[in-house]
Amino acid sequence: MSMSPIQELQKWYRSQCDGDWEHQLGIKIETLDNPGWSVRIDLKGTSLARRPFPSIKRLEDKRNWIHCEVVNDKFEGHGGPLMLEEIIRAFLSWANAPSNTTSNASD
Repeated sequence: MSMSPIQELQKWYRSQCDGDWEHQLGIKIETLDNPGWSVRIDLKGTSLARRPFPSIKRLEDKRNWIHCEVVNDKFEGHGGPLMLEEIIRAFLSWANAPSNTTSNASD
């Protein structure tokens, strides 16, 4: 049985915890008032720092929109109220891709 996106994110988070990283950096998942989700993942001190991320931007409607990018060593994903799993999958797809390639996520 394969892991859920939440389980995979937990595994990635655990692999970053080295006694220092988790004290100042980490993952934040919050709600937005428009409504929607915000996911911020610190990349500083990880193997993903400075790795190119192909921005994802799909704003076709008010419920199923998603916008993900890396800004200042942080993955920032935002999306509609039913898009939390897709935001996490976008991060994981990129994070789990070989370092010399990028995700196949569409713009």
